[in-house]
Amino acid sequence: MNLEFEFHSSFTMPLNREWSALLPHSICHVPFLDPDYLALWWDTRGGGEWQDECQLVLVTARDAGRLVGIAPLFYTPNFKGKPRLMLLGSVEVSDYLDFVVLPEYLSAFCEQLLPFLRQLPLPEWHVLDLYNLFETSATIETLKQSAGKIGKSIEIERAYRCPQISLPGDWEQYLASVDKKQRHEIRRKMRRLENAGFETRWYRVENGDHLDEEFDSFVKLMEFDEEKKRFLTPRMRQFMRGVVHWAYQKGILHLAFLEIDGIKAAAYLAFDMLNRLWIYNSGINPDFGDFSPGWVLVAYQIQWANEQHREAFDFMRGDEEYKYRFGAVDRYLDRVTINFSN
Repeated sequence: MNLEFEFHSSFTMPLNREWSALLPHSICHVPFLDPDYLALWWDTRGGGEWQDECQLVLVTARDAGRLVGIAPLFYTPNFKGKPRLMLLGSVEVSDYLDFVVLPEYLSAFCEQLLPFLRQLPLPEWHVLDLYNLFETSATIETLKQSAGKIGKSIEIERAYRCPQISLPGDWEQYLASVDKKQRHEIRRKMRRLENAGFETRWYRVENGDHLDEEFDSFVKLMEFDEEKKRFLTPRMRQFMRGVVHWAYQKGILHLAFLEIDGIKAAAYLAFDMLNRLWIYNSGINPDFGDFSPGWVLVAYQIQWANEQHREAFDFMRGDEEYKYRFGAVDRYLDRVTINFSN
């Protein structure tokens, strides 16, 4: 099976349309592989994670004119001391990545992609460096075989933990599945806030007329955390605002706030897509710490997700303890590197 490979140095509307049509049938379908998301990521260089001297490297593969695979990559002149090609979205703000390729074409795609990459009109590079692949991704074993055929060494290492909760579709049934002590803790914290005498409510942002205002409120909550405040550089704010607008336009935005006496006490930014909630970031007002607003809002979100018959509550990257107290179980992400300099 000989595929027709082509190098693209920019996003185009025709390619984005084909890409969007291909993605639901790909070996990996996640929010971070959407072409509009990755175009936004590229425009801001991942919110400032990367420098402007990077170069976009989109490689498409066709079979008789039909798009069957995409390697969304970029060139960086110096990462960990070497120039390399990396997956668009790497490393910090796009939790899950992979190639976009039809399963039946994966073997031919990987085998023919590796030599094609060496022919690209790019500055010299030495490493193909792929972060944030699910440990179960078929890409990993396929690349291992493809690299071996051309005599290149490959390294596979565990990179991140990604806790998630499988949901039964019923709140009480979910609670019954959680450790008894933690089940009691969830109920206790919810009751403490609900019985405190405050007027409380939680809501999801559904009206796009006030989207920027709601985003600004979310950022203010994030800024209570000093580490997140440093993270929120002007370029990162630009990127995250773009993400919120992108998710709203796609119909997958799940931005939820918990208010106590009319004051926003906690917020979670998530994507509601493919019958699961993908939890992306959060912000908590410490002035309400006695009422554990972040914990309570997570509980409300899990309750909502069960009632809406979502199949999973995906905390994505990060092994914070609270995730496991809600019954989350780890999945893992790997990093795959192929050294072309040997």
